Amino acid sequence: MTEEKKQEKQSKSKTYFRGVKAESKKIIWPNKETIINYTIVVLVISALVSGFVFLLDLLFNAGVTSLISL
Repeated sequence: MTEEKKQEKQSKSKTYFRGVKAESKKIIWPNKETIINYTIVVLVISALVSGFVFLLDLLFNAGVTSLISL
């Protein structure tokens, strides 16, 4: 690799990491209350979906059992 290509590669890397640093300063982190609220929402929706899947499993299990017993 020539010296010119090495310098060009370093320049691109520096530009990239400067951009990353600039963008990371723009991040607005959620406060504790928001995180707690989102966590509660995720837990409730997860419980509802798992309950729904459980009921479907019971229904399909009863259906397959009745078909096998014919």
